Amino acid sequence: MHDHSNIKEHMKVIGADGVHVGTVDHVDGERIKLTKTDSPSTESGQGAKHHYLPAGLVAEIEGDTVRLSATAANAVDMFETAE
Repeated sequence: MHDHSNIKEHMKVIGADGVHVGTVDHVDGERIKLTKTDSPSTESGQGAKHHYLPAGLVAEIEGDTVRLSATAANAVDMFETAE
């Protein structure tokens, strides 16, 4: 498990497959909160929302990039949405 204190605002988050997942807003306990502007809009037209990922998915932190142990598609499936 990585020291999550190394995860900083505006870092890129990518899946194990190298596909972009989002951008870090901040770390909230054992979850990584992603920015609204880098999240998909809701189908109801309410705009983008913050999403959270479990910090346990972090495989590696290199420079300004957080690489996950899951593919981007699997990580998106694990999103928790914040209202």
